[in-house]
Amino acid sequence: MRERRERMRKSFRVIDTGLRDGRANIAFDQAMIDLHRQGAIPDTFRFLQFRPSALVGRHQALSREIHLDYCRAHNIQLVRRITGGGALYMDSGQFGYEMVFHRNTLGLNSLTDLARVICEAAAAGLQNLGIKANYRPRNDIEVDGRKISGTGGFFDGDTLIYQGTLLVDMDPATMLAALNVPQAKLAKRSLDSAQQRVVTLRELMGAKLPAIDDIKAAMLRGFAQSLNIEFTKGAISPQEETLAQHLCDTEIGTDDFVFELDDPAGQAGVRSASHHGQGGTISAHLRLEDSRIREVLFTGDFFVTPPRVILDLEGSLRGTPWRDAPTNIAAFFQTAQIGLLSARPEEFAQALTAAALSEEMSVTH
Repeated sequence: MRERRERMRKSFRVIDTGLRDGRANIAFDQAMIDLHRQGAIPDTFRFLQFRPSALVGRHQALSREIHLDYCRAHNIQLVRRITGGGALYMDSGQFGYEMVFHRNTLGLNSLTDLARVICEAAAAGLQNLGIKANYRPRNDIEVDGRKISGTGGFFDGDTLIYQGTLLVDMDPATMLAALNVPQAKLAKRSLDSAQQRVVTLRELMGAKLPAIDDIKAAMLRGFAQSLNIEFTKGAISPQEETLAQHLCDTEIGTDDFVFELDDPAGQAGVRSASHHGQGGTISAHLRLEDSRIREVLFTGDFFVTPPRVILDLEGSLRGTPWRDAPTNIAAFFQTAQIGLLSARPEEFAQALTAAALSEEMSVTH
């Protein structure tokens, strides 16, 4: 039996890319995905750390989520992730952990199920430190109702990237100054401030806080125990570094990519409205010609995989009557190849309808 269990263990390479700029870290994510899909790298667990960075999710409007002037004045890099979700502030007092692996490795094909088992493994890692951490659906790890780790991921073909951040030590004042935390999100949890929503290992452990390497080792033990993984320390390949640098220079590290979604509600002729649901906030930004949709843009902190599904949805709605949006959106999602959608299709229709019925924004240039 012991030999059988050993054969069933999954093998993962472990790498630590150290402290890097935020855009360089996200470019390395994409490089790992591309190379894993090609079979050039094995299933991998990566630790990463950030120089001060304010990161928005793939579908978020930058200016609505980040206090740009503060970040520029304090040398906080503006970054757009390749995953969905909400805005984050990262610096050297925190670290990221992520897994890039084949969809069959853990024997689960549902991203919802994978999120649960990975978050439970991360919680087990924190429990190794004496922290009473627990998984909270859909993608958080909490201690007594306060968030200590957030996660998210998506499939790219048969490759899955699943990422998490761990709050080790952080200045909440800097986080609040860098990010525009929506009051609706705080009110939903009956909280007066974002500081009450999060907790760090430093706050929980005080002077007993272990060294960062010991925290990482405890996390790896949690993943090994929970997911029956055998970790082997590996080297970063030259291919990964070369491709990551290329992606950073030509796409992910460019201002065009980061500012791709900036402040659509502030543009002339745009009608905007938001819908707040359990799967996140969806904002619709709409230009109409008579009663037809000239352009529509959806932004928010929802999760959808693959990310380009939203681009396809926006394209499918151009030229259609806005009153037909509920029917057309439902038809689109019935045929779209979706790995995960945290919001319901009808919530996109509700946001679009509310935008169509709103007053056109007046903009002074």
